Amino acid sequence: MPELILTGNKMKIEFVRTALRFVLMGILSYHNCAIAQDEKLSSGQTLYLPIYSHIWHGDRSGVGQTPLKTPLSVLVSIRNTNHATPLQLHSARYSDSSGKLLKQFVIAPVTIGPLSTYEIFIEKHDVQGGSGANLILQWGAAVPVNVPIVEAIHAEIKGHSTLTFMTQAQSINDEK
Repeated sequence: MPELILTGNKMKIEFVRTALRFVLMGILSYHNCAIAQDEKLSSGQTLYLPIYSHIWHGDRSGVGQTPLKTPLSVLVSIRNTNHATPLQLHSARYSDSSGKLLKQFVIAPVTIGPLSTYEIFIEKHDVQGGSGANLILQWGAAVPVNVPIVEAIHAEIKGHSTLTFMTQAQSINDEK
């Protein structure tokens, strides 16, 4: 490959071009970060959180047989990530795999203070939700704020054997 040798004005022009490329990349990166930050601010959302009251595993032993079913306890954590502004949790509706409402965990709005966490616990013996259960949460705030972090930790702990995994909520359009 031939070597390009720049001298005098050509070298200055190439230097300016390279510097302008870096400046433009910086401006575009800053603009994209600012857009991403604005997207994380909201004054309220409806969130869908996958819940597994049990999981299926293993093999089917024969025709018409089902795999093994392991019930799980679930800890739902709703974390206000704002330093100064409280959130209101308006509802937390728990539905089974077919979409049937099983329970409303929040009857009246609950205030979640700045940097505080609100928890919901689904006991291991409550397997009626199924492996396709969900929790629909609605929250709001007086002004646009950081969106809360909403996660569910699923666990089965027996002696030295432990099964744990996490699901995260995602924003959905409220059809009501």
